[in-house]
Amino acid sequence: MKHIKAGYVVHGELRNFTESDARSLDIINIAFAHCRDSKIFFEHESDLQYLERIRKYNPGLKILFSVGGWGSGGFSPMSATEENRNTFALSCLEFVQKRGLDGIDIDWEYPCIDWANIEASPDDKQNYTLMLQEIRRVFDTFGGKKLMLTVAVGNDSYFINNTEMDKVAAVLDYVSIMTYDMRGCGDRFTGHHTNLLPYIKTDDRRFLRSVEHSVKIFGEAGVPKDKMVIGAAFYSRMWKDVKVPDDDHKSGLSCLASPGNYGPGFSELDADYIGKNGFTEYFDNDAKAPYLFDGSTFISYDNERSIAEKCAFVRDNGLLGIMYWEHSCDRTRKLLKAIADNL
Repeated sequence: MKHIKAGYVVHGELRNFTESDARSLDIINIAFAHCRDSKIFFEHESDLQYLERIRKYNPGLKILFSVGGWGSGGFSPMSATEENRNTFALSCLEFVQKRGLDGIDIDWEYPCIDWANIEASPDDKQNYTLMLQEIRRVFDTFGGKKLMLTVAVGNDSYFINNTEMDKVAAVLDYVSIMTYDMRGCGDRFTGHHTNLLPYIKTDDRRFLRSVEHSVKIFGEAGVPKDKMVIGAAFYSRMWKDVKVPDDDHKSGLSCLASPGNYGPGFSELDADYIGKNGFTEYFDNDAKAPYLFDGSTFISYDNERSIAEKCAFVRDNGLLGIMYWEHSCDRTRKLLKAIADNL
């Protein structure tokens, strides 16, 4: 089975994309375009001047444009009517044709949910399906190469319960499960945010979250394994003011702390944190996940070892591949090399 290696690249980072980067990957998703007035909208056109050079580096590289992202609205009203869905699908086709792209990636965060202060409706569940079916129908009318259609999805049941993933998967090339940020968004307990396996035996759903768990529930929802792509994180989640119990041996895992938030990207971790400035690196063999602790600050992230474990999981379980967020967070390229070497 041919596995894919995909990376999200913010538009401003395209200028720094190297030949080695291009040859290490099968797909890049340029982030982000948005949905505005039921049409695709992108305001940084000058950043796309580097696409021709990137194509020359690796003519086989597929280049997709990702639409949406956290806080990007417009999807709910667009998908609510047949006319609007058709308008959006046609604008996606025109956008792709004009720029010589290979397809579109939809990152609606999230149908039926207004967590990011965007429009939401209970009707989003069915309309999400109808929108993707319409894009697929319009793409299939294109007389040239087959255009790709993919989605990025939340990692837990909140996404599954608000979509029809069996119907959605039928019209997609693949589903990218965002198996990161599984903890750390305001959580008061330290933990792994992108762990491969569960690490505490409990019925508490917070501790069940893992790549393995996400793959299981999306499979049960009707997504074939050979259409699943799991996620790696090129950035960290951080907790401060960690309160370590006397019997914890100062590892800091699963301890009460100030609410978690974003931490440094891997470049900064490599330069200033991993084994430096009082931080000790640990590897949780139950979760297959690394973390850093200095006695008061806990940091969860992916490293070369955890990515190798994820790649082995992809191979062993018949999954399609692995993707990561986000390219500019690792200028050392150690994590990208780990993906390329292991998949």
